[in-house]
Amino acid sequence: MDNRVAIEVTSGVADVRLVRADKMNALDMAMFEALVAATERLSREKRLRAVVLSGEGRAFCAGLDMGRFAAMKESGGNGIPGGEKRDLTVRTHGQANFAQQAVWGWRQLPVPVIAAVHGVAYGGGFQLALGADMRYVAPDTKMSIMEIKWGLVPDMAGTPILATLMRDDLLRELTYTGRVFSAEEGQSYGLVTRICDDPRAAALETAREIAGKSPDAIRAAKRMLNNLSVDPGPALLAESVEQQKLIGSPNQLEAVRANIEKRAPRFVDG
Repeated sequence: MDNRVAIEVTSGVADVRLVRADKMNALDMAMFEALVAATERLSREKRLRAVVLSGEGRAFCAGLDMGRFAAMKESGGNGIPGGEKRDLTVRTHGQANFAQQAVWGWRQLPVPVIAAVHGVAYGGGFQLALGADMRYVAPDTKMSIMEIKWGLVPDMAGTPILATLMRDDLLRELTYTGRVFSAEEGQSYGLVTRICDDPRAAALETAREIAGKSPDAIRAAKRMLNNLSVDPGPALLAESVEQQKLIGSPNQLEAVRANIEKRAPRFVDG
């Protein structure tokens, strides 16, 4: 885990950092495993009061590792993002599958989580930020629900969270187009909590403030606020069902090939 995610807990505040800076903290299998392991470890920290999640280097998280898409192009669908081909509909962590748990696990932590976002947060990286209770974002950050670029849909728990944050029509537009949007736009959409010149420093300041409150009340508040949402189970399963049908399909592979080869895609109907 240490070569993907570093954790330092001080006075009840966990400073969690993605440390794959040379790859803009892209999500490979080791990163997925490290993120799930991090939430499992933190869930056992009895004196935990708050968490700050950030990325080292130039970006918070650039999304799925490009090497996985290259493998998909060459293998005809077997080199799927995230590793070996697997049944996405299998629930490995309660209502979530393994990839979803890398995001949903932050929602399940009993204390507030603040994502400090800079550089880019694309695709799976954007969904990772959504797993936090709050998102503090640098002014020049670029974000995108980018899965459509690769012929895919968001399938890391993003959709049930997004549905609680933003208008339905805007969610549909961003999902259908994969349009890159700014921090200012994200704030107007309800996706960005605060725009900060130094989001990590601001997030740590807020986390320390939270850590000074009654831990019983903070944990009770998170349970209460989590229960305001509708049951996420059907949405989490729907993500997996739709993604499983898309992965390795002719048009999905054509989307990958076209992007890697930098040409217009040639999709087929029906």
